[in-house]
Amino acid sequence: MKRLLLAILVLGFSTIFLNSCQNKPTESKIKYAFLFIGDGMGQAEINTAQAYEMAINQKIGFKPLTFTQFPSVGWVTTYANNRFITGSAAAGTALATGYKTNIGRISMNPDATESYESIAELAKKQGFKTGIITSVSIDHATPAVFYAHQPSRNNYFEIGMQLANSNMDFFGGGGFKDPVRVINNDTLNVVKKAIENGFTVVNTMEAFKSLKSGSGKVIAIAPRLAGDAAMPYVIDGNEGNPSLADFTQKAIELLQDGNGFFMMVEGGKIDWAGHGNDAAANIHETLAFDEAIAVAKAFYDQHPEETLIVVTADHETGGLALGNGGMEYNSNLKALEYQHMSAEKFDLELIHYCKQLSSDNEKAFAGLMKLVGDAFGLGDTTKIKLSSNEVEKVKQLFNDNIYSHIVKGTEPSEANYQAITFHLLRLISNKSGLGWTSHAHTGINVPVYAIGPGSQLFEGIIDNTEIPKKMEKLMMIQE
Repeated sequence: MKRLLLAILVLGFSTIFLNSCQNKPTESKIKYAFLFIGDGMGQAEINTAQAYEMAINQKIGFKPLTFTQFPSVGWVTTYANNRFITGSAAAGTALATGYKTNIGRISMNPDATESYESIAELAKKQGFKTGIITSVSIDHATPAVFYAHQPSRNNYFEIGMQLANSNMDFFGGGGFKDPVRVINNDTLNVVKKAIENGFTVVNTMEAFKSLKSGSGKVIAIAPRLAGDAAMPYVIDGNEGNPSLADFTQKAIELLQDGNGFFMMVEGGKIDWAGHGNDAAANIHETLAFDEAIAVAKAFYDQHPEETLIVVTADHETGGLALGNGGMEYNSNLKALEYQHMSAEKFDLELIHYCKQLSSDNEKAFAGLMKLVGDAFGLGDTTKIKLSSNEVEKVKQLFNDNIYSHIVKGTEPSEANYQAITFHLLRLISNKSGLGWTSHAHTGINVPVYAIGPGSQLFEGIIDNTEIPKKMEKLMMIQE
């Protein structure tokens, strides 16, 4: 009897030990680590992109994206040290360093007296190569937190100079917002300083394609930039530019030789489209972000035992919902297929059109509606029909914001043009069955998806500060 009890106990302890070993995170060192940050990309943005992909094929459901098929899924809290609804600098600092900070800080403590070391800097010190990629300017808050330390995210020149003086291996995407400063009659140039520090700077497709292993430290800027030194919105066309996926592929090619790499890739204009409540632009940015993740997934498939991919967001932007009061239980996401440009580009088209207007109100408004139909499909009886009341509302906005200035001989302000554009975007969302609660960030939890050894560490509800700490543990680069 005693032997039987002993055997049962031994068997029980063996089973517990076996199960604990199976559930224990892998001890194998991650050699290749990707952190993808969809700026402003909440779960609603992901689901909207998925549902749109089905709707344009006249189907109902969610089309799987590359990262939505990753085996490990969790939720991330995003609040900042001094505000519940965070900003990109504070949230980025948490994702880069593992520490909470105040709004606007770039990898510094709340009172800006101490710098926090980022996962990229730590990885570089311990022999990894490093890459920072974004679709917005490379000195913007999210990319900046991985290589710079500033009390304010608005210190673009200072951030740029810290980039130029860094030892990171690859920067790719947008340009610099404030690259030149005159101090004591001395002209300082970020790009010139970077070249002096050993960077190769390219901004043509030919030079970008010619980059290969052994090129040294690289800053690859998209040849064609839009507002604020960012890459153009995908919906506006990216001809002549590398895509976010192209930048990711090139970084892999340049960084994979050696002891491994850490790479951060940001889909930055998901956030910008969210601020503008521009649903179609938001969808196209999310899908382009997923294409970049697909490049990393293809690399993972070749190195599954030593590659980790983590996909998350710094916060949600816009308070997007798949549903609204007007449509109630109906949806028509296919309507977004008729939008052919971003709000940013439409503003420019509207300004160009209005500068040529005569005092003939009916003719001026008819021309506007043609422009609106071409850009968004609104008012076109074969695309998105508008009621007489909806047309009258557009006309009232046109008269109040544009035509009244023409009559007076004054120049409409940027806000005048945007009032019309914002209304048109709201009309499109209403007709599509989407709702927005804000033009700012929201405080909801954002998702995290992961694949690779140890990916189960990212399951459940975690704080954004835990993401770099868990990645550092798996890369075995913790101090």
